[in-house]
Amino acid sequence: MRLAKFLAHAGVASRRASERIIDEGRVTVDGDLVTDPARDVDGSRSVTVDGRPVRAEPHQTFALNKPVGVVSTAQDTHGRPAVTEYVDSDLRLYPVGRLDADTTGLILLTNDGELADVLTHPRYGVQKTYHVKVDPRLVSRRDLRRLREGVELDDGRTSPAQARQLASGELELKISEGRKRQVRRMCEAVGHRVVALERVSFGPLQLGRLAPGGSRRLTAAEVERLREAAGWNNRAQ
Repeated sequence: MRLAKFLAHAGVASRRASERIIDEGRVTVDGDLVTDPARDVDGSRSVTVDGRPVRAEPHQTFALNKPVGVVSTAQDTHGRPAVTEYVDSDLRLYPVGRLDADTTGLILLTNDGELADVLTHPRYGVQKTYHVKVDPRLVSRRDLRRLREGVELDDGRTSPAQARQLASGELELKISEGRKRQVRRMCEAVGHRVVALERVSFGPLQLGRLAPGGSRRLTAAEVERLREAAGWNNRAQ
């Protein structure tokens, strides 16, 4: 198994983040410094990160209904509440992607680095659904058409979104990208300021009746459905 994949399986970080950790010279294998993420390792090897032994952990994935004001990081240097504080686990969990502090709704936390990678990498195109309250409340057919066709942002044109109006001033947007503050910027690009934003689904997983601040561990079947949504095959990795 490649070293970066080994670290991801052990819950150290996602595979891409593990590659950076290796490149920074923070990893040893059997006492030797290794900077090649493709180095083959197995369970018989002694692997350390920053001098601490790395041992495989059982994978856990949780769904959380993130409250407003909570940051999507493992911890926050400014003392703000972090998503990891809302999950009952003794393992090192990391958020899968991010929601802005002022965005609420469904976020996943896991120690499965490969799962995190396939759910957030653009090439897998896992769809997320958002409910958006906007101002002005009157959303024209032209505004919806622009969102559906893709809008020009400062970091390039967005892919087409699925957009529909739920009620006066309330939209549902489905996107498969994950740019920073993307939904807010898309709405602003068509002339509407976002008043409230909630993510209600991540791939096949629905927020459902999970209360704000509530979390639950996903079943093996739910995790498998997430993998299937990304078209990910264990044998192909």
